[in-house]
Amino acid sequence: MWLNDLVDINEDDLIEYDNKLLPILLKDHSSGRNIIWATNDYEDLGVKYQFSSEIREGLITGMNRHIIRPRVLKSRILQDSRSKEKAEVFSPSWICNKQNNLIDNEWFCREGVFNVETHNGWKTNPKPIKFTNEEGRRWQDYVKEQRLEICCGEAPYIVSRYDTTTGESIPVKDRIGILDRKFRVVHENTHDANFEEWHHWMKQALMATYAYEWQGDNLLLARENVLFSYIDYFCLKYETSELRTDILEEVAEIISWNLWQMDGLKGVIPQTCYEEEEPNLFFPSESHPCIGCQTGKMSEHNGVQCQIKDWSSEKQDIIPFHSLI
Repeated sequence: MWLNDLVDINEDDLIEYDNKLLPILLKDHSSGRNIIWATNDYEDLGVKYQFSSEIREGLITGMNRHIIRPRVLKSRILQDSRSKEKAEVFSPSWICNKQNNLIDNEWFCREGVFNVETHNGWKTNPKPIKFTNEEGRRWQDYVKEQRLEICCGEAPYIVSRYDTTTGESIPVKDRIGILDRKFRVVHENTHDANFEEWHHWMKQALMATYAYEWQGDNLLLARENVLFSYIDYFCLKYETSELRTDILEEVAEIISWNLWQMDGLKGVIPQTCYEEEEPNLFFPSESHPCIGCQTGKMSEHNGVQCQIKDWSSEKQDIIPFHSLI
């Protein structure tokens, strides 16, 4: 069923396996609607593909199944225009690995934990990752360590199913993303016979890993890449692709919260700030720009404020992103 070595995930396959998965991955919890395109790249396809239009299932499945594609499969003209207009430049996996290693070097207080860097590559450490029993430095602490990736694109820093610059698939054992590393640690420290334990810690890894992205097509690809990475590690652990749909829906729901759509400078859904009308009984009403856009204060933007879930709190509180700044 799952052809996980393919770069381009087929949304029709998601629907065929479980028709609830794609709607979950298209959710925007801040607006209560779906994520929006947030790009003009598709506007020639019609009114439903405009910048502020929601991405709906029927727009990207069936006859439209090849509309959303990873950057490496987009035309060179479209790649160049997105680089120029949105500063969209994807990093090769060896760069992602090098930067992720810097984080882990600090956490573990040693180098070469997951791999040793080579020229434009890396050599994976095949031995289980060593942890101490020191408070705050156990394997469970690493899995629950909160990380945030900004402007995540297709999420190559989070999960490395493929190199976003070449399209080359990366074997599960050699992956280098932030979440890949957490998944590996769970894989090495849970019992094969206890799926509930494994799944619990895989969820903890997901809940502790956050990312946001402006463009809706990239965000959907990022969410799909994270979901399929969970599936990859399940297949590796249990040597089967038969995964319950309720489990996948639970995973997809976490992903839809933790990878969200946002203008990172404003803390709102892209281009939702507006001019406010001030009514006047005797004269024409006056328009005033968004206060946040004038002052630069994230909390004062009148657009749709982005909400995230704090899974670590007792009630799993939903909080505005700007409150963290």
